[in-house]
Amino acid sequence: MGLFGGIEAGGTKFVCAVGTGPDDLRAVESIATTTPDETIERVAAFFRRQPEQPAAIGIGSFGPVDLMRGVITSTPKPGWRNTPLASRIRDLLGVPVAFDTDVNAAALAEHRWGAARGLDTFIYLTVGTGIGGGAMVGGKLLHGLIHPEMGHIRIPHDLARDPYMGTCPFHGDCLEGLAAGPALERRWGVRGSDLPPEHPAWALEAHYLALGLSSLVCTLSPERIILGGGVMQNDWLFPRVARELQAVLNGYVQAPQVLDQIDQYVVPPLLGGRAGVLGCIALGEGAL
Repeated sequence: MGLFGGIEAGGTKFVCAVGTGPDDLRAVESIATTTPDETIERVAAFFRRQPEQPAAIGIGSFGPVDLMRGVITSTPKPGWRNTPLASRIRDLLGVPVAFDTDVNAAALAEHRWGAARGLDTFIYLTVGTGIGGGAMVGGKLLHGLIHPEMGHIRIPHDLARDPYMGTCPFHGDCLEGLAAGPALERRWGVRGSDLPPEHPAWALEAHYLALGLSSLVCTLSPERIILGGGVMQNDWLFPRVARELQAVLNGYVQAPQVLDQIDQYVVPPLLGGRAGVLGCIALGEGAL
């Protein structure tokens, strides 16, 4: 079947790759996200330079998106609203294109090669510049009306403990508005990467993530939760989130994974930062 292309389309950068999987990545390149015209042309140029052209391309995009039309819709990213990303790539390169969310692509990669192998229902949540979630339910990626928007669920906000009103331009203090990277920076005045492990920011962060995850556990009943993204590069944050999740659930979910094996239930992506673009390659293969 040849090679496949992957485009992990992010608000900060587009990661492009050609290959067949984690053991066969022929080329990888990061392209800064500027205007749609400039960024898409640079993406197309990357694929044109390859000695072997991909048989199909998968795109995992930041959102919100219209999956049926392959369009980025109501994003706050300047200049990108209503960009028909899938059709523009298809027209420029003349190959079949599959289109999904960036987090669904990462979930697909972790299911095929990573931390969700052998599972048919799980969640992949990325916590970084924003918060987004992909899910597989019954062995199929979850789409529905548009696609999951796990970062925009509402969570309890104790204003006495945390008077910060949130960064989300749509909802203020949704999960993303309170717990994404920009919320950490604006609340505390420094980047999250500069906050030491003992800083009170992390107790609050673990609590907010646990509140969001508890709603997802009760709604989708995932067999595992995978947490990726820049904020979760702090390995010591995982046990804090896991213990907070146990506390929030308060014994209601009577499953050994939650009661006795929580450190194997809330885990990092096995594929690390390559999960997204590898999932896009898997989407490309599916396009055929």
